[in-house]
Amino acid sequence: MNIQNSYQPEEHAALYVVPTPIGNLEDMTFRAIRILKECKLIAAEDTRNTKKLLHYFEIHTPLISYHEHNHQEREKQLLDKIRDGESIAVVSDAGMPAISDPGSELVQAAIREGLDVIVLPGANAALVALVGSGLPAQSFTFYGFLPRKKKDKKETLEKLKNLNSTLIFYESPYRIKDTLETMEGTLGNRQAAIGREISKKFEEFVRGTIEELFSWSKKNEMRGEFVIVIEGQTETSFDNIQQESSWWEALSVKEHVEALMKNDNLSSKEAIKQAAMERKLPKREVYQSYHID
Repeated sequence: MNIQNSYQPEEHAALYVVPTPIGNLEDMTFRAIRILKECKLIAAEDTRNTKKLLHYFEIHTPLISYHEHNHQEREKQLLDKIRDGESIAVVSDAGMPAISDPGSELVQAAIREGLDVIVLPGANAALVALVGSGLPAQSFTFYGFLPRKKKDKKETLEKLKNLNSTLIFYESPYRIKDTLETMEGTLGNRQAAIGREISKKFEEFVRGTIEELFSWSKKNEMRGEFVIVIEGQTETSFDNIQQESSWWEALSVKEHVEALMKNDNLSSKEAIKQAAMERKLPKREVYQSYHID
């Protein structure tokens, strides 16, 4: 058990997790500026980006790099400083550290060592997009970036499609069209919304069905950072999924595999795995049906 009293009468060393603006510098809080000024060191995902932010707010605290490629070697160094009585701040390039950004390993390590971790509230694209989508916000599942490969992306969505909670994803402009197409094929034509360039000059919300969003993406040049918000499973969406998933029922196992290879451009190995998952059969049984029967 770990009990932390974040606010104590006397000053004490801690790891401060400090969100930074995701576009609009006015979203920087007074508290975040104060903490960054008072800390002895700032661990930043990219010191070049953070230098610009610090210069704008006249913050002169020293910087050290902390990112996915050096977090293991930096961890001990940063925790030692906190144990020695120095407060450290961790920031990412934009938004809340540890949410699809570096920081979670450092937070976990500090907690294991019994050190205080104080998280400041601040800018976060996922929550802004969720509220702006108009979809239910009482229960939601944030996934972040889906896998890049189509078959891995589809497998991940298969695992998420039965959730009743609203689903939130991040996506790049280079993969947004493919992702929307895969979502339509896997999740059915649910209500959805896209938040693009949140808090920036060209912020845009597009709301509709997944099919409508995919059609919109094909007609427009995709630029900027995207958040995709998808309706959770409802009775209607479940019925759509059931209807779409039954397309193979009239086919033999071998015909099912061959159809997946042709329609989804899968290898025989990938198609066998997909057919086994859709039919809820052992993969070996599908393999035998395809290669032997």
